Amino acid sequence: MRVVSGECKGRPLKAVPGSSTRPTTDKVKESIFNIIGPYFNGGLVLDLFAGSGGLGIEALSRGMDKALFIDREYKAIQTIKQNLEACHFTDRAEVYKNDSERALKAIVKRELCFDLILLDPPYKKQRLVELLEFIGNHNLLTENGYIVCEHAADVTLPDRVNHFERWKFETYGMISVSIYRKTLENWEE
Repeated sequence: MRVVSGECKGRPLKAVPGSSTRPTTDKVKESIFNIIGPYFNGGLVLDLFAGSGGLGIEALSRGMDKALFIDREYKAIQTIKQNLEACHFTDRAEVYKNDSERALKAIVKRELCFDLILLDPPYKKQRLVELLEFIGNHNLLTENGYIVCEHAADVTLPDRVNHFERWKFETYGMISVSIYRKTLENWEE
C-alpha cells in the first residue's frame, strides 16, 4: 500500500494491524482519483471510515488543504497518525476516534462543509443510503463536491439519494465504487 500520486507519490503506507479493516487497493484508489481529480486546488476532505487513512492521505497528496480522519478503532487511529507523520501531513489533518454517527453530529455542530467525502464502511455494516441522507439533510457537501462510496459489488445503491445523483459507478472485481454529486436543476452530461 502506497501513496499513488502527488506530493507524496510512492510513499509506503502502513496497514492497520489485524483483520478488522480492508484497505482500498492502490489500483482502486488510483481509479477513484483519476475520476474525481486527479488533482485538487485546495479543499477539505472527510475520510469517515478512515482505516489506515490511505484515501484521505491520497487526497492531501493530490492537493487538498486539510483532512478529517474518523475511525472507531484504536489501532486504526494509531496507524493514521503514523501514516500522516510519514507523509509530513500532521499539520493538515485532524484525527478522531469516534463512530460515524457521533462524528457526523459533531461535524454538523462545527458547520463544516466538505469538497470530498470518502465513505468506505465495513461491508457487513454498510448504511450508505442513511449516510448520504444525513449528509444531504445537513448540507455537508459543497456545490461542486464529491461523495465516494466504496461497497461490495453485490450491493446496488440508488441513482438518487436526497439531492445527490450517482454520477459515476465502477466495479473492480468484488468492489464497487459509486460517486455522488449534488443534483443540479439543469444537469447536463
